[in-house]
Amino acid sequence: MSSVGAIWRIESARIVGALTRYAGGDLELAEDVAQEALAEALEKWPRDGEPDNPVGWLLATARRRAIDTFRRRSVRDEKYALLAEEDTDGGDGHLWDPDRIDDDVLALMFVACHPVLSPEARVALTLRTVGGLSSEEIARAFLVPVPTVQARITRAKKTIAAARVPFEVPPPADRKERLGGVLSVLYVIFTEGSTATSGDVLVRKDLAYEALRLARTLAALLPGEPEVFGLIALGELTASRFPARTGPDGEAILLEQQDRRRWDRTAIRRGLAALGQATAAGRGLGPYGLQAAIAACHATAASVAATDWERIVLLYEALGRVAPSPVVELNRAVAVAMASGPAEALALVDELVATDRLPGSYLLPSVRGELLLRLGRRDEARGELELAARLCGNERERRVLLRKLEDQ
Repeated sequence: MSSVGAIWRIESARIVGALTRYAGGDLELAEDVAQEALAEALEKWPRDGEPDNPVGWLLATARRRAIDTFRRRSVRDEKYALLAEEDTDGGDGHLWDPDRIDDDVLALMFVACHPVLSPEARVALTLRTVGGLSSEEIARAFLVPVPTVQARITRAKKTIAAARVPFEVPPPADRKERLGGVLSVLYVIFTEGSTATSGDVLVRKDLAYEALRLARTLAALLPGEPEVFGLIALGELTASRFPARTGPDGEAILLEQQDRRRWDRTAIRRGLAALGQATAAGRGLGPYGLQAAIAACHATAASVAATDWERIVLLYEALGRVAPSPVVELNRAVAVAMASGPAEALALVDELVATDRLPGSYLLPSVRGELLLRLGRRDEARGELELAARLCGNERERRVLLRKLEDQ
């Protein structure tokens, strides 16, 4: 990564946050002028050399762009007067307010994840403004056209402006409810990175690690929130298996076939430490903490056979009470199959089928097919696995299903 790119990736959230505050909460203008400053840096720094204060240079350049915009609009209000007054320092970075930097980043996260936006828009805007990813990087990660990402970001900024969303950290009374939205966005980003929903790559590590980085930033800003540490723990423990999840050619390797010696023990230690922080709050584990506890059972087991499946079943039951969903029920059925046998698990899966709670998902026929195989009902299993293969959008996972069919 170039020097400009590295600085942008690390500092973009603080730059855009500071600019948004100084532009009176105009996120669209702040993000636009920050991108213009970045483009100017990419042109000038390789030619003229990197400035002594790169962040201050980017801030000053973006600020001048903002002033030009206000001038073109013939705006002579308090925003313009404040920005013009601040522009007398020649770019020494006075936009930084030591008492506001963390608040700026936190406010930026809450604005980007505001409930007035669609889930897709929240993800795109968070990755763009808080993560510093380009439209091209976001499009590549989610396998959508670049214009689609750009349109989502543009609409998101216009929606925020139209809804008059304030650039501020929500008051304590509203923060807990809004924090759930921020965490859900980071969870979606990490989940897509850990198992891509489509394409020919199983794991998009850069996306998963970006979600983890943002989660750690959030934890530094809100150190008293246990579910933030629960999400970090889940991410670290899941990511610890990345080295063993794919083979040399990118093929998917199932859990029971993974070489556990390749698991990242440092990531496991970090994950267990974060889980300990989530537990230490004494409020009981929430949805992310419970998923992290399940991941910890896998991470600390010597093998699939040695895994504490009974504990995993109990954890899924608890998760089903605090965050009920058909996917949680399906995963509980998988754990029940390992703890008590496939017959009991098949009854749970058949209930999901009967209530049509996972329409169009390849996961349900995939699990059902596996259970039928274990029960010796091969013809029925083949039909389920064929359906799962047709529904699966990720080519690597589809190949696993097709291999199971070939082995019948």
